[in-house]
Amino acid sequence: MTKALQVAIDGPASAGKSTVAKLVAKKFGYVYCDTGAMYRAITLAALQDKIILTDSEAVTKLAQKTKISFKPGDPVQQVFIGTQNITDAIRQPDITNNVSTVAAIASVRTELVNQQRQIADKGNIVMDGRDIGTTVLPHAGVKIFLVASAHERAVRRYKENIAKGINTPLDQLQAEIELRDKKDSTRAVSPLTQAADAQLLDTTSLSIDEVVNKISEIITKKQDELS
Repeated sequence: MTKALQVAIDGPASAGKSTVAKLVAKKFGYVYCDTGAMYRAITLAALQDKIILTDSEAVTKLAQKTKISFKPGDPVQQVFIGTQNITDAIRQPDITNNVSTVAAIASVRTELVNQQRQIADKGNIVMDGRDIGTTVLPHAGVKIFLVASAHERAVRRYKENIAKGINTPLDQLQAEIELRDKKDSTRAVSPLTQAADAQLLDTTSLSIDEVVNKISEIITKKQDELS
């Protein structure tokens, strides 16, 4: 019998983490936990409640009482706060450009990390974010760190936005991504960094299918070791 396996996929904004993690989870029949969506959900809830995002105490209290859930969807997994479907709302530019502020609050991270670990304890799981392999699931059997050039990531986000009817200039998107990288990498709590035992995978010149295949090979090898 194969032991339960935790797969941690980390990396900077728009490196393809969520897209790849969802496909990998589906391929292996694992649970998928989108940790970034959880921080986005708290950011949205705070903006809706007109809470100042740098008010750590108020944002933390909000995180503690906010029920975030995921439900299968086609083509994308659906995200909810209570009964409110926030799947599209949390991908809007105002959330994207403010989520790093919320994610930098230590007490908010503590609350959401506890929730993420509870989800992971239930069995085989794929989880993506920025500190999964270093902080959330430090003992994960498979750790992947995805990277891509800032320009390539900006192009990807530009295409995603156009598909959603959002027309933000490409150079502005690249500047926003570079700023987010700086914020995520230099924050005091759980900064974006590659775990010592994570495998680095540069996706700049790879298709989504190629990235999924490479990660699948790593998972299959680990499964064989555990069986």
